[in-house]
Amino acid sequence: MSNILVLADHVGGTVRKTTAELLTIARRLGEPVVVYIGDGVESALPALARRGAAKVIALTNPELSQYLVAPKAEALQQVAQKVQPTAILISSSSEGKEIAARLAVKLESGLITDAVDVQSGDGGPVTTQSVFAGNYTVKPNAATPEAAQTAGTQPDVEEFDVSISDAAKTARITASRPREATGRPELTEAAIVVSGGRGTSGDFGPIEAFADALGAAVGASRAAVDSGWYPHAYQVGQTGKTVAPQLYVAAGISGAIQHRAGMQTSKTIVAINTDAEAPIFELADLGVVGDLHKVLPAATDGVKAARADPQA
Repeated sequence: MSNILVLADHVGGTVRKTTAELLTIARRLGEPVVVYIGDGVESALPALARRGAAKVIALTNPELSQYLVAPKAEALQQVAQKVQPTAILISSSSEGKEIAARLAVKLESGLITDAVDVQSGDGGPVTTQSVFAGNYTVKPNAATPEAAQTAGTQPDVEEFDVSISDAAKTARITASRPREATGRPELTEAAIVVSGGRGTSGDFGPIEAFADALGAAVGASRAAVDSGWYPHAYQVGQTGKTVAPQLYVAAGISGAIQHRAGMQTSKTIVAINTDAEAPIFELADLGVVGDLHKVLPAATDGVKAARADPQA
C-alpha cells in the first residue's frame, strides 16, 4: 500500500480537527504517515491512532519552531525523500499553503490548493478544487472525520533528524503569544460561521449574539476589518481566512468576489442584506431582505427558545 504523508496541525500536543479530516482522506488513498513537528507527540498519539495513523515521524529539531515556514518545507522535503509518498496532504491554512508551495518547488511536483475533496482514482488521487482563490492543501471541513478500523493500534513513532539550511533561517520568530480565548470555536474549523460586514455599521453585537446562540464562530468582511470594527484575525476572504462550514451566515455583506473566494464552498449559505440586488444573494441558499439589526435578534430569540423547549 502506498504511503500518504499528512502534516499534523496541532497546538502543544492537542491535534486539531483539520488533522483528523486529513487522516480520513489519507486512508482513502493509502497508508497514512503523519509528520509531527514540535513537542507533545506522545500526547497526540491517541488522537492520531483513532484516525488510523500507521506511523508518526516526529521532527523535534527546535529550529523548526524558531523560524517561519522555510525550515518546515525543507524538513518535509527530507521526509518525503525518505518515505517516497504518493501524495502529501496539508491543511489549507495560510501557513499550509506556503509550506506546500515551497515543498512543491523543492520536489518538482504538482500542487493543488483549496481542495474540497480527494478520492482514490485509477491513475492516482482525484481532487475536487474550489474554483476561486502531487501535493495538496485541503480546506478545513472538507471531510467528516471518521475513526479508523485500526483505531486501537498505537502508531509507531520514529524520530527523524532533519538539517536546516542557513537560507531557510532568515526570518526568525522573535515572540509569540496565544490568542485570547473567546469561548467560540476556531474560525477555520467551525461547523457554523456567522459573519458581519459593512451593514453592521460597526455594531457586531447582533452577530456575536446569534453566533453564541448557535455555538458558531464569528467572521468579518474586509470592509468591516478595514474600518476597524473587528480584528483582522477574523477576516474571511481572499486576503483573509478561507472557511467551508456546514452553515455560513453572511449578515450585512454585499458579496464582493474578494469575500466569496473565502466562503463560497460552505455547504449552506444564508444571506441577510437590506439590498435585494446584493451579489451575495446569487450565492445564497436562503436569502433574507432586511435589516440585520432586526433579523438577527429575532433569529437569536428563536434559536434560544427552540433549545430551551425542543418540543416547541
